[in-house]
Parts: sequence; structure tokens; C-alpha cells
Amino acid sequence: MTDTQSLKPTKPRLSASLILVNSRNEILLVQRNPQARSFGGTHVFPGGNFDAKQDTSLEWTAIRETFEEAGLLLASSDTRSKLSDVDFTQAREAVHGGQMSFSTFLTSNNLRADVDNLLPFTTWVTPPTVPRRFRTEFFLAFLGHSTSDGLSSGKEEQLPTPDGGQEVIRTRFMRPELAIEEFRTGQISLFPPQYYLMETLRHILTGSTNTESQKNAIQMLSKGAFGRMVINPRMFRINGGVDEAFVYEGDELRGGPKGQLHRAVVKRKGAAFSQINLHRNFDLFTQCPVEAHIPKGPKL
Repeated sequence: MTDTQSLKPTKPRLSASLILVNSRNEILLVQRNPQARSFGGTHVFPGGNFDAKQDTSLEWTAIRETFEEAGLLLASSDTRSKLSDVDFTQAREAVHGGQMSFSTFLTSNNLRADVDNLLPFTTWVTPPTVPRRFRTEFFLAFLGHSTSDGLSSGKEEQLPTPDGGQEVIRTRFMRPELAIEEFRTGQISLFPPQYYLMETLRHILTGSTNTESQKNAIQMLSKGAFGRMVINPRMFRINGGVDEAFVYEGDELRGGPKGQLHRAVVKRKGAAFSQINLHRNFDLFTQCPVEAHIPKGPKL
């Protein structure tokens, strides 16, 4: 087995991504424009780069990007919003196009971003061998938490819509198991972080309606080591060099206990992944690996 780590990695850009779960245990996925510089054509959770000019935190980034890319707003207000659908769409286009800041939009409509409802759900750092690298903090939120009576995450009938093809060409809510099945049959494209998180949630978000016990399980993961876990994938050739694997913290090849597996064995088709198989044989609630030497992200 060999580690193909680069000797001169580029510095990763700070970014955030939001896993948005509706009451039917479906997760919001957006399909990136095939012409996009990063993740072209791939199905991902909405998200993007931290903007130092207008974002006060990575939670703020995740909410802003979800608004821009999918037209879903996680915000609350003490009064009923008078924002019409037309005004909402125009504001979304203005924020996305840089003609209006997200903060200005919220303030002018007496809205507050629901940053406190976002649950940390791992951080991923692009491998050193990749030229364009990101340090992405993933968050999870349930639709329906918002107390706003306006156009916000609390309105389940507010369906996600693409951003006109600027970054996203398709949006849809999908059950985790359906997303994984469509990936395995070649209907959609996923990257290892999204596959990993979908596979994790598939075992929790069972049934057609999320329950309090399921929400409690998600909160336990978020508040525990899983939520703090920083995953720095390292690419190895395994099985005599036949297979390629992204090996994660805690795996026996990364210094973990003998026999412990935390890796994704992959096959590629061009720049895309045609197969991803996750091998993880420890309990995420009690045995999640968090390496003490991994530095935390910078305070924003």
C-alpha cells in the first residue's frame, strides 16, 4: 500500500455546506452546473466559500449559499414577513449577483439568520494532491425549526428552485437511500464526502417521517466527537495496488487500532466517481476518532 500525498499542497479555502432535512426524512441536493470550476455536474449539498466581506461565520455562509442556490431561507422574524414571492425572488437574484448583501436583505425585512439551528456535522479538508482545495464545515438543519411566519425554512411548501443555472441546474429533496441507489446505478454523481454523510444518515433517518428520537440521535452525533471530526483524506493504493482508497482518521493505515477501518474504496470514471464503498467498523456515537494534533479552523 502506498500513500500518494502531495509534497506541496495548496492552502484550502474556507467553505460551508448545509445538509437540509425536511419532515419526510428527505435531504436537499443541488446539481452543480457542469461548467462549474469545482464539482461540475455533481450532486452536492448547497454551500460555497466563506465571503469575508459579508459572512460573519461559516453558519452564515451555509445559510446564505442555501438561499442563493436553492431559494430556501433559514431565517426568523418577530413579526409576520410581508415579503412577496416576487420580492423574494428579486432579492435572491440581487444577493446572488452581488448587487445586495445578504445582511442588508435580512435587515430590511426584519429577518434573522437561524444560525443557532445549524448543527456541526464534520469538517472535510480536500486531499493535498488536489490543486483546488477546500476546508468545508458541514452543518445539518431540520426544516420547521424556524419560528418565522414569513418566507423561511419553516414553510415546507416553499420548494427549492435552481438559481437559473449560475451555479445550480437542478434541486431536489431525496431520501438518503435513494440518493445512494441513484449513484450506484449511475443516475447521479456524488463525491466521497457527500456519499459518506448520506450513508451515515441513511441508518438514522428511516421511515417517511422524522421522529424526535431521530432528531435526538442527530443532535447527539453533532454534540459528540462526530460533529467535531475533521477528516483529512489520504489517498492510498491498497490490495496490492489494485484499488484506490481514501483513508480517514482512525483507520489502521493512519495509526488507528489494528483491524479498525475508516476508508472509502473508490473507482473513477474520468473526473467523476463511478463507485464508492465505505468501510467503517466502529460506533460513531462512542468511538469516533478525533486526532488531538489536528488544528481547529480559524476563528472568524
